[in-house]
Amino acid sequence: MGFLGNTPPVATKTLRVLARLLSYPDPTLRRHLPELRQALRDESALSAARLAELEDLMTWMTGNGGNDDALSVEESYVDLFDRGRATSLHLFEHVHGDSRDRGPAMIDLAQTFEKANLYLAPGEMPDYLPVVLEYTSTQPPKDAQSFLNEMAHIFNAIFAALQQRDTRYASVLGALLELAGEKAKPVKVTPDEAIDDSWEEPNAFDGCSTKGQANPNQPQPIHIVRKSTANTPQPGVTV
Repeated sequence: MGFLGNTPPVATKTLRVLARLLSYPDPTLRRHLPELRQALRDESALSAARLAELEDLMTWMTGNGGNDDALSVEESYVDLFDRGRATSLHLFEHVHGDSRDRGPAMIDLAQTFEKANLYLAPGEMPDYLPVVLEYTSTQPPKDAQSFLNEMAHIFNAIFAALQQRDTRYASVLGALLELAGEKAKPVKVTPDEAIDDSWEEPNAFDGCSTKGQANPNQPQPIHIVRKSTANTPQPGVTV
């Protein structure tokens, strides 16, 4: 995860730890949890209550019960962040959704990184929150604070969705709001469309789609061209 190039300063270590805690909890990440915990303590950028929440998250992420517990941690991460828009860690999902504005916004953000002499690693998307936090950690404190503040409304929306799901990961977004100098505000969370519904295909010959141009159960025009034995095109007929 992250950039190729320069690094360093805001609560630099804390931002990087939060970025790591929002990354996929593979064995490498879990192995480094003691170091991440110590980095948060050393920098002391967060309140004692928030730090305690994050330590609880890291304890849970270790999967102390053995391989089954570790696997359940990974499965929980996928269920939480990869199967719903409300908790997506891709920031532009919350701003642009599937609109055409998303592509230009991605380009602009990547160019912002490049101006700081930071380049995305292969396969990384610029709006992925752990990547954005890594970039923010390299900026001067005033600029980093301003950048976090600009994103606070998105953090707040994700925070609310995570709280609704009663997950320890909410503590990470709470920490980001704290660093941005903001307090979490109530947000109405729109329930995610069921995965089966969002991938559902219309029945064959039932119109272009369930929301498309043609109404289901209505006669549809079909243009048929007869094939002549003399290979001479015949007039088409509509049925």
